[in-house]
Order: sequence, then structure tokens, then C-alpha cells
Amino acid sequence: MERYGLELAVLLGIIILGTGTFAVFEGETEAWRKIFKWSTVTAATLGATHWIGHAAIAIPVVLGLMGLSFHFWWCRTNGIHPLHATPRRKYYELRGWTWPE
Repeated sequence: MERYGLELAVLLGIIILGTGTFAVFEGETEAWRKIFKWSTVTAATLGATHWIGHAAIAIPVVLGLMGLSFHFWWCRTNGIHPLHATPRRKYYELRGWTWPE
């Protein structure tokens, strides 16, 4: 486990910052999808560490930056605030989610 300490610390930091900031955008996303996403990123990062060492940290960082860029583009294109997911009803419609009554 010592071998993966730096990678696990970076992944934990990304998860804490990412979910703390962007959880509002995943309100109706099924739990299995979120679990699958983070399991895949973690497995890819730790698996790559075996071959390329600490450079594997670039995997979640680059994927995160790509996702963040797409997120901001998509939100701006669709008239959604990129940090608050407002107007909320419009955001739900765009995601195909049912608006809570």
C-alpha cells in the first residue's frame, strides 16, 4: 500500500474537491454510475502506477481537466450556471431527469 500512497492521496483530494464542488450536478445520477466512474479512475491510476510510477497521477488530473473544460462549455452553451446548476428546472430537463414535485 505504501507504493500507492501519493496516488491515493491525489485521488482522495480530487474526490473531495470534485464532489464538494460539483455534487449539485449529480443529484439524480444513480449511485452505481458514480461508483463505477470512481472505481474506474482509481483502477486506471493505480494500475498505471505499476508501469509508469508516479506519473500515473496525470491520469486523474488530465481526465479531471478535460471533464471540467467540457462541463463549463456544456453549461455555458445550455444557459446553465457552471457552479450552481441554475436554473435548476432547465438543468433537470437537459439531463432528462424528472423534476421533483
